[in-house]
Amino acid sequence: MMDRIAQVFKQGSAYLGYLTAGHQGLETSLRAACALIAGGVNMLEIGVPFSDPTADGPVIQLAMQDALQRGTTLQHCLTLATELRQLYPHLPLILFSYYNPILKALPKTFLSHAKQAGFDATLIVDLPIEEALPLITLNKQAGLATIFVVTPDTTNTRFAIINQYAQGFIYYACRRGTTGVKNDLPEDFQTRISELKLTSRLPVVAGFGIASQIVAQQVLTYAEGFVVGSKFVTAIEQKLTAAELTNLARSLLPNY
Repeated sequence: MMDRIAQVFKQGSAYLGYLTAGHQGLETSLRAACALIAGGVNMLEIGVPFSDPTADGPVIQLAMQDALQRGTTLQHCLTLATELRQLYPHLPLILFSYYNPILKALPKTFLSHAKQAGFDATLIVDLPIEEALPLITLNKQAGLATIFVVTPDTTNTRFAIINQYAQGFIYYACRRGTTGVKNDLPEDFQTRISELKLTSRLPVVAGFGIASQIVAQQVLTYAEGFVVGSKFVTAIEQKLTAAELTNLARSLLPNY
């Protein structure tokens, strides 16, 4: 199978959708994922529920709390990936998590199971590059890419190290603070993206606060992809139907 992530960028821009596994129930997660894909999402982040999601704002925090209260486990996340992989053989699936659940699951065993379930990569939000070499090694052994997050405050020196080890794409968290719906881009967005792209070996994808077609289009002027998270999680919380979720995803899709 050709690298699914690379294939998306070869064909055009990446439209990443995020959902928390088990939010409103696992069956809801599967239906929501299918609806978002029908609406144009061509890469999916599946969030592992965690009790202390420090990078996430209230919307995703509540979604994770809901999923945990429903008993969602790492195994459930793998089951969701397996079901999606059967439905969408070519769609990249990214395991979005904090490190504690992965560490507790014994990474060597879990990561091989994640690959078998259909995941293409991990994105561990709170694992700094200085502590990531063991995970990078285990990911390579399992056949998973390791995606890293950079921020407006990531120095050029530190990015050079991240750039050396990152795979798949660079995730640029474009604003300081936590996730959440915003109506515009930070003032330093163009400058920081341009600086990253000067040296990045990989496509750059921007996330944190992207919630409209206009903003998504602005992002794609400078980056190779964008991520929508809180907007979709809110819609799932509000119990939008599959058709409504598809229409919502499509309404954010820029005219490439």
